[in-house]
Amino acid sequence: MNNPQFWWHLSRASGIVTWGIFTATCVWGVFLSTRMLKPYDRPAWLLDLHRWLGALTMFGVGIHMAAIVGDNYVHFGTADVFVPFASSWKSSAIAWGIIAFYLVAAVQLSSLVMKKIPKKLWRYIHLTSYVSFVLISVHSIAAGTDRTNHFFQAFAVSLITLMVGVTAIRVIYTGKPKTRDVLSRVSAPRASTESALPPPPPGQ
Repeated sequence: MNNPQFWWHLSRASGIVTWGIFTATCVWGVFLSTRMLKPYDRPAWLLDLHRWLGALTMFGVGIHMAAIVGDNYVHFGTADVFVPFASSWKSSAIAWGIIAFYLVAAVQLSSLVMKKIPKKLWRYIHLTSYVSFVLISVHSIAAGTDRTNHFFQAFAVSLITLMVGVTAIRVIYTGKPKTRDVLSRVSAPRASTESALPPPPPGQ
């Protein structure tokens, strides 16, 4: 690359963007679990978007980690981005990001095998998304080099405020139909729904 700081800039940009995508994933998860937008929402659409944003989050994390290893300024090794506290550069701040990565990966994996694991276990794993957001926020602010950038500050405040808001909504809606129950209904074969419909009038 002609720009020796390309990988560093890519790592920073991908980290910030992925932080925003992960927040959007959590927001759509709350919309799906609470159905607070009913009757204007569409559960199947919310589910597809939630899953797509989750996959996009993992893709962004992959770019972020690959870019930081490719950068020559700090000299991160493979262990530095996979083993907490292995990095000698801002060890604690990097560790929170690594732990968040494993939690987010666990959430994504549990969603893929949702029907093969106990409902309670799936729910507990999914709830770690809130912990992940806290860890990602600490990682982004403590490890990033943009803390004094006004745009970054406004972006961080916006994401944190949004997440606090949807978390409050999730707490308020506790006792409503659980996320997995909604997912099960959305994923159910259309045939079962159609079979429950009354037969058409004669002549139609």
